[in-house]
Amino acid sequence: MPKELHQLERYLHDTLGVAVTTTPWRGGGRLPHFLKELYRFAEIDLLGMHGLLAVDNNPSEQSPAVVRAHMYLLRTKQDAEVIYVRAQVTAYNRKRLIEHKVPFIVPGNQMYLPMLAIDLREHYRRLRSKPLTFSPATQAVVIHALLRGGEQIFIPMETAQRLAYSAMTMTRAFDELEDAGLGEVATRGRKRCLHFPGSKQDIWTRAQPFLRSPVNTRLFIRHAEAGTDGIRAGLTALAEYSMLAPPVYSTYALSREDWKSLRQRLKPIEVPPQDPDAHEIEVWCYPPTLFAERGIVDRLSLYLSLKADTDERTQAALEEMMRKLGW
Repeated sequence: MPKELHQLERYLHDTLGVAVTTTPWRGGGRLPHFLKELYRFAEIDLLGMHGLLAVDNNPSEQSPAVVRAHMYLLRTKQDAEVIYVRAQVTAYNRKRLIEHKVPFIVPGNQMYLPMLAIDLREHYRRLRSKPLTFSPATQAVVIHALLRGGEQIFIPMETAQRLAYSAMTMTRAFDELEDAGLGEVATRGRKRCLHFPGSKQDIWTRAQPFLRSPVNTRLFIRHAEAGTDGIRAGLTALAEYSMLAPPVYSTYALSREDWKSLRQRLKPIEVPPQDPDAHEIEVWCYPPTLFAERGIVDRLSLYLSLKADTDERTQAALEEMMRKLGW
């Protein structure tokens, strides 16, 4: 039995609580040659419905419109409901398949069988009790794509090297982006590729519900203990990007690793912000040096770090800074 069909039977049993068995379809001889090349076929009886499974053999994803045309042609050749089956389908293409009313099963992830009034999404989506918030690595990929990513396609290993993350972490980041519907993931040859559809402004807007401030901790230490490791951040950076007046104290961003190193070397003592020699330190969840320019944190991370600030002058300066991106 093909691996995909075994996974499909187990998935149907786990999700619907019914035991199903697939059998080879003997009617493929009368099909056009290209369909026999693209698909393997099996019959299935599911909840009283007789169906024909068309298991996609193509290494690369076909467009939903093409799949719809193929399923319609198969429907004319067989008196059964035709169900498209593929091991992996991007979140974007699954949405398009539903829009085209194409019944499909992605074993382990989702099934859409409108003839049975079944639309089961990924189990982890159903069980999630809180809105998805991107991990630091995933957020770094989004910012990289918007600020540095001139290329249209991103590959896990190459992106991991650029952002100094492990390949496994980058694979999880690609999964998060696909699950959120922000990025499209497809396989090209042996490589898994990520693409962000839409303009940069559109990507940034759609990403907002999933993005968070990069700042984990804020604290104040004396100037002599701050060292020179930090990147200008906070209102100090915003004053560089806008007409905002510089703040009384300077703000610097450090990664967790750099903050740990600074503490070991200089053993700084926290002081109140009113201290005349105080500097603010922000400890970030991803390295602020990743996208910094001229010793200043990038505009997108800076926006996320300050967007909750209720001061009208800060909000006006943020709007001015974002307009200068020219999106």
